Amino acid sequence: MAFESLTERLQQAMSKLRKKGKVSEADVKEMMREIRLALLEADVNLQVVKDFTKRVRERAVGAEVLDSLSPAQQIVKIVDEELTITLGSETVELNKSPKIPTVIMMAGLQGAGKTTFTGKLANYLKKNENARPLLIAGDVYRPAAIDQLKVLGQQLDVPVFDMGTDVSPVEIVRQGMELAKEKKNDYVLIDTAGRLHIDETLMDELKQIKDLTQPNEILLVVDAMTGQDAVNVADSFNQQLGITGVVITKLDGDTRGGAALSIRSVTGAPIKFIGSGEKLTDLEVFHPDRMASRILGMGDMLTLIEKAQQDYDEKKAEELAQKMRENSFDFNDFIEQLDQVMGMGPIEDLLKMIPGMNQMPGIENIKVDPKDVERKKAMVYSMTPAERENPDLLNPSRRRRIAAGSGNSVVEVNRMIKQFKESRKMMQQMSKGDMNIPGMDQMFGTGVKGKLGKMAMNRMMKKNKKKKKKKK
Repeated sequence: MAFESLTERLQQAMSKLRKKGKVSEADVKEMMREIRLALLEADVNLQVVKDFTKRVRERAVGAEVLDSLSPAQQIVKIVDEELTITLGSETVELNKSPKIPTVIMMAGLQGAGKTTFTGKLANYLKKNENARPLLIAGDVYRPAAIDQLKVLGQQLDVPVFDMGTDVSPVEIVRQGMELAKEKKNDYVLIDTAGRLHIDETLMDELKQIKDLTQPNEILLVVDAMTGQDAVNVADSFNQQLGITGVVITKLDGDTRGGAALSIRSVTGAPIKFIGSGEKLTDLEVFHPDRMASRILGMGDMLTLIEKAQQDYDEKKAEELAQKMRENSFDFNDFIEQLDQVMGMGPIEDLLKMIPGMNQMPGIENIKVDPKDVERKKAMVYSMTPAERENPDLLNPSRRRRIAAGSGNSVVEVNRMIKQFKESRKMMQQMSKGDMNIPGMDQMFGTGVKGKLGKMAMNRMMKKNKKKKKKKK
């Protein structure tokens, strides 16, 4: 993820305070110097860094903080709050039209990921709002853009309107809008052309499309990999076009992430989405408070829970919960769970969303090899249907057969079966609402954030129990 080096630097700066019983003004000054350097190295805009460090310092050296029982915790809380403010304070939803269609226009330089984001947004709207979007291919200067949008439309079963590359983008958009009204599409997503740099021709074209469609949203798509240049691009587009929101793509790459911390402050336009991968599902609504927690290494349980719920319908979740309670969770369920988890993204990224997990020794070295998951699946596929449903049948001779059939050693098969049984035992305890089980403190952490995480999990479980009672 983009902020790994920044997270590490900020944690180092604040960990020195945590070790002290009392904190002096000199300690705060030293911490702020290190935070300032960390932010500048992450390519955060200089003025944003100055404003941020000034606000934190003014609050941190107050008597009520330095004289409190736990000044270090108070200062960490202040840094978290001010970082959230810098990122935009609150989640800003898409602007919607009171009558259909809601028009969303994409803008940005060539290569920023506009076309891919258009597909991702269409997928998001279909899944979350049961929407019927129409995509308009308005980039006539890059033929591959039209083909790319058509392919995305086919994958999503979403209509794409295009007129080839010989018609002006303004005319294409005009006719596309007429079609959307005729077909009663509730969203129109316009993929516009980009350039390698901002020029007058590009801006004139975008302004004409804006005047024609009166869009509810003009989303500027910027590439996090371009660092500080992304902020300059955002500022220019905002001044000439009047953007309503920003989308930051490629936050999963090897980037310092400073653009995300700077764009809101520089343009005043809220960040609405972030792209964190190549898949059409790799799109997240931007939550400033959650991102601040991630950057500070405090985890992000809400996003983790949402990721888990995305591909899970209520009926399937209820069936799994019932199996956990009855301890009848078998290897068929195990395979299904492996596929679900791998579909959520790299395991190492998911682990970092759990509060306190980032402070576990060696967590940065954890890399889950997809090949290891495939090996586990091969072992399960080498079992008979009866063995998958009843793991207690797996005696030594059966295990030797499974090892030979899957191309693994008996030791590896034994290890996998042991992991399965431990997971099943832990899930059964969690299904009964028992969060005081081995490993929970390591997962959630023992501090305030950890307690909140466990409380939230317990609340979810109690809510599920009430639902079940009502159904009965």
